[in-house]
This record gives sequence, C-alpha cells and structure tokens, in this order.
Amino acid sequence: MTTTLRLDRSTGLDRLAIIVSGLCVVHCIASAVLVAMLSAVGGMLVDPIFHEIGLTVAIALGVIGLGRGALQHGYMLPLGVGSLGLGMMAGAMTLPHNAGLMEHGEALWTIIGVGVLAFGHDLNRRADA
Repeated sequence: MTTTLRLDRSTGLDRLAIIVSGLCVVHCIASAVLVAMLSAVGGMLVDPIFHEIGLTVAIALGVIGLGRGALQHGYMLPLGVGSLGLGMMAGAMTLPHNAGLMEHGEALWTIIGVGVLAFGHDLNRRADA
C-alpha cells in the first residue's frame, strides 16, 4: 500500500510537469502571436523575468519528479531525457529573444526543449506504472 501511494505521488508530479510543459508551449506560441499583433500587450509576456521564473519552476519539478522517479524505479533514461530538455530550455534563454518563432531560434529551441522534457516525464510516469 505504501509503495502504491509513493508511485501515485510521483506519477501525479510527472503529470503536473507534463501539463506545465504544455502550458510553456502555449505561452511561447501565444507570445509570438501576441507580440506580432499587439506589441504593447505582448511585451509583458516576453519579459525575461517571466521566462526565468518559468525555467526555475521547470527545474524544480524536474528535480523532484524525475529525481524521485529515478530513486524509486531505478531507471536513469527518464532523468537523462528530462535533463536534456531542461538544458535545451536553459540554452534557449541565452539566445536573443524575438517575437519571430524562427528569427533567432529562442522560441523554437524552448519549444523543442519543453517537448523533450515532457517526454522524459512521460517515460518516468510509465516506468512507475
């Protein structure tokens, strides 16, 4: 029974992390569209502090969810894949921020990193099952 509760908590954390990853993709796409259409309103969403807070939350969820999963089920692949995604997201923050999805690659690399991170959380969730 105790093992089941631990697995449920870890799986729930991975589901939360996948949802947050999806929200990040929506944010990146919405920011690009909003900035292109309404630069005054979109300027709020592209503020660097917004992205720094988002990356901090993603790292915290990754450490807790993927780290706990690796300790419980012993598989390192989800942790490795999730870490790669977090690294891509962090690396994307070093690129020039621009409204265009492809102009400097920041939004594109963030979206790819978010997808890789979500895949890592999905692998972690499946390993717990």
